[in-house]
Amino acid sequence: MSNAQFLKISGGAALKGKVRTQGSKNAALPVMAAALLLGDGEKLTCTNVPLLRDTETLVALLCALGMGVQFEDGTATVTRRGDLICEMPASLVQKMRASSILLGPLLAQTGRAVMPLPGGCAIGARPIDLHLKGLAKMGASIELSHGAVYASAKKLRGCRIYLDFPSVGATENLVMAAVLADGETTIENAAREPEITNLVQALQAMGAEVCYKKDNAGVIQVNGRAGLVSGRVQIIPDRIASCTYLLAGVITNGEVTVTDVTPQHFDSLLAKLEEADVSYERQESSVTVYPSRGRLKKLSVKTMPYPGFPTDVQPQLMAALCLAKGTSVIKESIFESRFQHVAELRKMGAAIEIQGNTAVINGVPALYGASVQGTDLRAGAALVLAGLAAEGETRVYGLHHILRGYENFDRALQGLGAKVSIAEEDENSL
Repeated sequence: MSNAQFLKISGGAALKGKVRTQGSKNAALPVMAAALLLGDGEKLTCTNVPLLRDTETLVALLCALGMGVQFEDGTATVTRRGDLICEMPASLVQKMRASSILLGPLLAQTGRAVMPLPGGCAIGARPIDLHLKGLAKMGASIELSHGAVYASAKKLRGCRIYLDFPSVGATENLVMAAVLADGETTIENAAREPEITNLVQALQAMGAEVCYKKDNAGVIQVNGRAGLVSGRVQIIPDRIASCTYLLAGVITNGEVTVTDVTPQHFDSLLAKLEEADVSYERQESSVTVYPSRGRLKKLSVKTMPYPGFPTDVQPQLMAALCLAKGTSVIKESIFESRFQHVAELRKMGAAIEIQGNTAVINGVPALYGASVQGTDLRAGAALVLAGLAAEGETRVYGLHHILRGYENFDRALQGLGAKVSIAEEDENSL
């Protein structure tokens, strides 16, 4: 895709209708990576996998390492075929930060893993020190050289690992590495996101002995074994996509229903919508937001690890709060560079001040169309939401970022009545 492509949006119309939530990218990637732990000839079948740039990148990575992958109609079948290659291609790793989730299972399976430092969204340092510290405690030798991680271990050993921060990526890597380690591994202060639970379900389906301790959801216990067998797992609904579509309804003062969802996975957003005086209806597997009688009420929000308010929904909520009544405050406590959308929202008439890791949003009566740049996945989504509510035409560039996380984003919005289309810049105008 050319970076000159953009989303062209004619805003101002209230969205209405239903949208089915895609499978979770953040769950699908680690689950598919877990197939590296399979015994020779065994396979993992994953259903409800979204077709996205990042899933395509992971499929290419798995194939480059020697795995067989078939991907059709939302079902990915990943098969272990003989010896694996232990070095990840830099050209693929640098497309996606989530490439780091391959490190733990590849090391556990082959005894050696070479990973160029990954790329992806530029929303902060996102160091992998917790990953490496945990693997080292399990007996791995770690060396950083020439922009790559070199990890080796004859056999990983089970141990107790305490994470200084409940990192999702570190939890995923260490759980997968522990599955083939000798003995028992206990991971404390582990991430509690639903995507971790989905990974645990996948590992259990492949015969792994792994579970959350009943008395503490933040502690995961793993009893290592020699190898995993064929299994099948369904990828959970994408809670971030669900939140994005609901907020598209909220910001346009429309009536939008997201279906095939797990509402308890985004309770934190629903609580904030209720606080902002948004009327909504919650069913077992769907949520509907309804038009409000007036402007949204101001909010105070702090991003936190799950079950707190997700950092991946912060930009989209900020877009909606640009039109709220009063002054809202958002404190970003996860990533230090997660306010890159602010300058672009200002181009559209938003009144936002940044004070360190805090954004102060003074609500305005209206936003106006402009040409803006999405610098990362969720920033791009936020600008699309702003464009849907803005007067006039908005052009959102950086479309390649957005398509890393939303399947058929333009068509889904069109199904809700949005006037949005993918367009390409006329080279003569550049």
